[in-house]
Amino acid sequence: MLTRRRWLQSTMLPTGTAVAAMALPHFNAQILAQSPAKPSSLTVTNVETFPLRHKMRRAMGVSTALSDTRTCLLVKISTDSGLVGWGETIDVGGTRAVIETKHKPVLLGKSPLEHRKLWRTLWGPSFGDGRAVGAVDIALHDLRGKALGQSIADMYGGRLRDRVLAYASAMNYTDAVRPEDQFPSEAAELVRRGYKALKTRCGRYELSRELAVVAKIREAVGGDIRLLTDGNGAFTLPQAVKFGKELEKLNFYCFEEPLPQGQNYAGYDVLCQALDICVAGG
Repeated sequence: MLTRRRWLQSTMLPTGTAVAAMALPHFNAQILAQSPAKPSSLTVTNVETFPLRHKMRRAMGVSTALSDTRTCLLVKISTDSGLVGWGETIDVGGTRAVIETKHKPVLLGKSPLEHRKLWRTLWGPSFGDGRAVGAVDIALHDLRGKALGQSIADMYGGRLRDRVLAYASAMNYTDAVRPEDQFPSEAAELVRRGYKALKTRCGRYELSRELAVVAKIREAVGGDIRLLTDGNGAFTLPQAVKFGKELEKLNFYCFEEPLPQGQNYAGYDVLCQALDICVAGG
């Protein structure tokens, strides 16, 4: 693939060269000759959804709910050129129906390359369903990247780095298993596997018990591992302040979704003023 940097370098002739004005048209012809042919037509012909469901041996989950199933909703957007794009989301409260009945009619016959136009259109009939828009938008990005022969990073101006820190989102509550017995040993195993950052769940039990668990996790992994925890909306504001201050003492990096956002979204403003630890919300 011809990058912008290579194009600029190729146009830089030695100082004093008299053919600079003639070089660019010739080079443009080379670009056209080398560029991969774009699809003769790129129009959305179908939008399909595929609900996936997996049954687990034991119920697992977050502070507010355990489940013995895992679900996912895949979205496939097909075009008349043969290219397809895939997106992913979770079906919560009719997400699949929004995609099938609201987004599909809007997308049929449209070009996936019209990103800005489609983005505005998708939000209108979805009534703000970010899960539905997100899945469709991922699939459209996938299509655009394939059609243009570019990665998502290049489509947005190029990547800033080639390596990023990954964290293991683990240590979920498990039915009939005490977190005191599960979480510290699971954290230590993840560190042995090479993870430098880990995220654990919190908020299912009383504060004293949860604090003892996160303290044991820190003890199990040492002081150099970045730790995050996710409450999934299980705390009241006073509880979140108290728990967050203890997390700071244990050098936790982030406290995610401590408050229920639907009922206490404004509480995040107060919480952030009370804590020094990073606070994340959906």
